Amino acid sequence: MIDLVRQAIDEHARLPVPARNLATNSDLYEIGLTSFAAVRIMLALEDALGVQFPEHMLRRRNFASIGAIVACLRELERKAA
Repeated sequence: MIDLVRQAIDEHARLPVPARNLATNSDLYEIGLTSFAAVRIMLALEDALGVQFPEHMLRRRNFASIGAIVACLRELERKAA
């Protein structure tokens, strides 16, 4: 799943460094992530995984790092199971 998140970041965030070079706890907003790019990442992950981020997950902190995004996706998987 982390590879999928990294791919979505590379394709939609337009950060100055490849996602593979980022630690899972790197602050994506400090590196240059915009709110618009975060939405694009979210939509790409929803399409790829067939999930929908509920409103309570649509918070800046949930998209602030690769680890935070993966944690949200794992929570969605647990609820779907």
